[in-house]
This record gives sequence, C-alpha cells and structure tokens, in this order.
Amino acid sequence: MRTRLAVILYVPLLLVLTVVGAAYAVSVARADQQAVYLDRLADTSYLAITARQSLAADDPAIVSGDLGRYQQVYGIDAAVLDQAGTTWATNGLDVAQVDERVAALAGRRSELRTGLLPWTVQRVVVAEPVFDGGDLVGAVVTVSDSQDLSRGVWLSWGVLVAAGLVLCLLVVVVAHRTAGWVLRPVGAVDAAMAQIGAGRLDARIPPATGPPELRAVVARFNEMAARVEHLMHRQQDFVHNASHELRNPLNALMLRIEDLSLTVPPENADEVAHVRAEAARMRSILDALLLLADDVDQGSGVRPVDVADLVARRVDSWRMLAPDHPLVLTSPDAARWARADRTALECAVDAVIDNAVKFAPPGEPIEVSVSGPPAGRADERADGVVEVAVRDHGPGVPPGQLALLTERFWRGPEHSAVRGSGLGLAIASELLATGDGEVRLELPDDGGLRVRLRVPHLHPPTDDPHPLEG
Repeated sequence: MRTRLAVILYVPLLLVLTVVGAAYAVSVARADQQAVYLDRLADTSYLAITARQSLAADDPAIVSGDLGRYQQVYGIDAAVLDQAGTTWATNGLDVAQVDERVAALAGRRSELRTGLLPWTVQRVVVAEPVFDGGDLVGAVVTVSDSQDLSRGVWLSWGVLVAAGLVLCLLVVVVAHRTAGWVLRPVGAVDAAMAQIGAGRLDARIPPATGPPELRAVVARFNEMAARVEHLMHRQQDFVHNASHELRNPLNALMLRIEDLSLTVPPENADEVAHVRAEAARMRSILDALLLLADDVDQGSGVRPVDVADLVARRVDSWRMLAPDHPLVLTSPDAARWARADRTALECAVDAVIDNAVKFAPPGEPIEVSVSGPPAGRADERADGVVEVAVRDHGPGVPPGQLALLTERFWRGPEHSAVRGSGLGLAIASELLATGDGEVRLELPDDGGLRVRLRVPHLHPPTDDPHPLEG
C-alpha cells in the first residue's frame, strides 16, 4: 500500500517535471539558435559597411580582403552581391544555393530558420541588404555550419536531463517518505488490531502519528479499543461470577447424587452412575467456561483422545435423553485417536446431536459415524483427520442458508418455532477451532443435514507415562 501511494504521489510530479522540462528544452534550443543568429548578424552588419564602400568605389578588392580573413578566422562562407544579384565578391560561397538572398535584394533582412530539434537546423544563413544614401546597392550573405549550434544544444539538453534525473530521484525519496508518513497511522492501526485479536486488549496507538486527519482516526480507534477492553472485562467478570454461582448448586447436586446412590436398589445403580457421570461432565464444562472467562490458552487442554470411544459414550447418553429418535452409530472396532480437547469435543458432539434431535421427525433415525486412520498405522488419508458425521432426515435448509448455520443466534424463518437459541452449531464450530478442528455442513441429496466434525489425527505415543484418555 505504501508503494501504491508513493506512485500516486510520484506520477503527477513526474508529469509536471516532464512538461516543464520539455518546455525548457525547447526554450534552450531556440535561445541558442537566436544567440548564434545575432552573432552572425553582427558579423554581416560589419561586412555590409565594407561592402557599401566597395560597391560605391566600384572596386571588389576592398571587400574581398575582409571576406578572405573572415573565412580564415571563423571558417564562415560569405559573399557580396550587387544590386542586380550578381556575385560581387566571395570567399567561396555559391550564392545561387542561398534562397535568403532574394529577401535581402528586395531590401529586407532574412529571418532565422528555427527548429525544435538540433538536427533540423542544417546551417545558419544571414542575408543583410546594403544601402547607400537610402538606395539599395547590394546585399551581404553569410552561411555558417550548425555543428557548433547543435553541439551546444545537445550539451544544454544533457545538463537538463541529468538535473531532471537527480530531481526525479529526489522526488521518489520524498514521495516514499511522504507515503510512509501518511500511512504510518494505518500500519499502527493494523498492528494494534493484530495485537487485540491475539488477546492483548490493552494495545493502543501513539496519538502523535501521521497527518492531522489520521490522528483523529487514531484517537477514535484508541477510544474504541478502550471501550472494547472495558466491555470484554465486564463480560469476563460476568461469566466468571456466573460460573462461581453455578458451582455451589452443582456441588450440592453431586452430593445429593452420592447420597442417593447409597439408597437406590441395585437394579437402578446404572442409572445413578449415568447421572453421576453427567454431573461430572457438567462440572468439566463449567471449568471450561471459567478458563474461557480467564482467557487461558485454549491449547492447554489438547491431548490424545479416542474419538470412537468418546462418541460411543455420548450416543449412549443421548439414547436415554431422546428415546423418540433412534440413534444409529457406525463406529470402527479399533480406536481412532485424534488431537483435541476432550471437553470441547464432547460439547461439540452434544451440540450437533441436539441440533439433529430438534429438527428430525420423531421415529426417523439419526445416523452417527466415526471414521479416520486407525491407531498404530501410518496415516493413509490425504487430509489426516478423524471425522465424526451426524446426519438427520429433517427438513434441512435451502443451499443459500447453509453457510449461516454456524453463525450465533441465526435461525431460519421456517424454524422460528423450534425450541433452542440458535447457538448449537456455532458453539460446535468455536469449540473445535480451539484445537485446530473444523465443522463442515452438507445437504444430502435425499434431504436432511449432515454435519461433519473434523479433528487432527494423532498417533498415540507408546512411551507416554500417562495413560491416554478414553
């Protein structure tokens, strides 16, 4: 962006320099031509005095000596014509080849033939009429080579081009530094936004940066960042306090479950164990909320997890919670290890199954499957993931709304009466993202919705002194 702005600043200046330089070059060329012409005109006027004396005395020798010396000293051809246009005296000039003599014999001084380019002026011709007592008696013509004139013009142009190049380099440096000065607040805003996105809510931009217009933008950004930091701290405080408030009734509930386990008949022991496991899982979820509220590193809970065993346990729990929706599990016999946060993955599986239960018609099966590379073998899958797929046979959504399902609180207009808050798939997506996982949504050809939870595959370490989670 800095380069583009520098180009925007540089190009107009370059155009101005080009136009001014071209005009100055033309002016220099014409000035040099005019200077040479005036110099030759002065010589011709001097020769016209001698020519008038020679024509009045009817003696060509009077002017022939001056013409010869003029040729020897300056190398310029010259000639004197009488009133009839006949050559009176010459130092080697063929006057018949000079058209300007006609104007001089008519009593007018010849004009300078100018050209914009040095090579367009082949020679400098000056034709001066000679008068004696007001009567035209002849003319003097001088013809000089234009090599010196062209050499002088080229030298002037060379100096002009060299000065222009130096000025262009100076303009490039100034434009680049100006662009950097103008864009410095933009870079500071980008750096501050990156720091805020990484969790440093106290990141700010130095106020005295860039032009005054952008300083106002910097001030507004700092105000916005301070407001966001304040709101985030308030939100974290709220979640933290709410989690602590929930911990007490949850602990009381777990104590009552333990008391209940001592009095229930043996045939109900499995149900009590199931309730105890669900309560323990709720406590794990509450601990995860506290970690999120405290902004702890989300990768700290990532470790090897047997996805097949985890999904089988959650499906067994949902079979008791949703007896009207048969859950069909397709799971491999061997373990399928993945690198994930166990609590986050459990919550994601629960959110997806809960979404399927809400929208699937009663009696219609909900298909759950686990796939991925088996433990102890090389990864044969190109994507290297373990995948949990949950497919329902509900109404689905239009293709244009598929990408909106993972947005918070979004619900289709036709499903506004269905219970829930519209957070299920959004929560699943965010939970998996903490361990480099992802959620993919598909619309099967025969209707319904298929949700794929994908987490990175992991070969379980054989020398780990701690047992793997199951």
